[in-house]
Amino acid sequence: MSRSSRFWDRVADRYAKKPVPDEAVYQKKLAITREYLQPHMEVLEIGCGTGSTALAHAACVRHIHATDISAKMIAIAQAKAAAQGIENVTFEQAAVDELSVPEESLDVVLGLSVLHLLENKEDAIADVHRMLKPGGIFVTSTVCLGDTMKFFKAILPIGRFLRLIPLVRVFSTQELADSLTNAGFDIDFQWQPGKGEAVFIVAKRND
Repeated sequence: MSRSSRFWDRVADRYAKKPVPDEAVYQKKLAITREYLQPHMEVLEIGCGTGSTALAHAACVRHIHATDISAKMIAIAQAKAAAQGIENVTFEQAAVDELSVPEESLDVVLGLSVLHLLENKEDAIADVHRMLKPGGIFVTSTVCLGDTMKFFKAILPIGRFLRLIPLVRVFSTQELADSLTNAGFDIDFQWQPGKGEAVFIVAKRND
């Protein structure tokens, strides 16, 4: 079990009880995402947490495979799906680099509040590009601390050592956009609700 998975297992119950920080922003992100979804689509979500977003989109697509590194998060998500009677979302405890997904097999990948928590976002973005069909969609919502909190890099090792925070990578919005375009994506939509808030991007595989 990785250090990050242990952290998220430890906070899973508390995380599940927290309300969405800004319901209006969350609903707008759901609405924008649904503009790209169609009933025949196969969708993967990486870093699904307790499954709320996957379950919210379930009626819009054929199937969603939702994954997270935390077994406890996945258990909570499975309980939610059972309680809501949703059967076209499957949950799996797995890291991004552990997934075995055939090339060009997916229509959409969701990576919400996860890219800044990965060891290497470029590797993850390259994996997503490989999994998507030509013209496939990658939806991300990412905290870009490099825009407003560059000093955070200095305190991260201390926070991790004390087990107060998980792995967090510091990069800017421009660096994130460059990572996507360098991997073979076009930015189809970009929105930031306010200064310091997560950047919401819809990127399209451009081949």
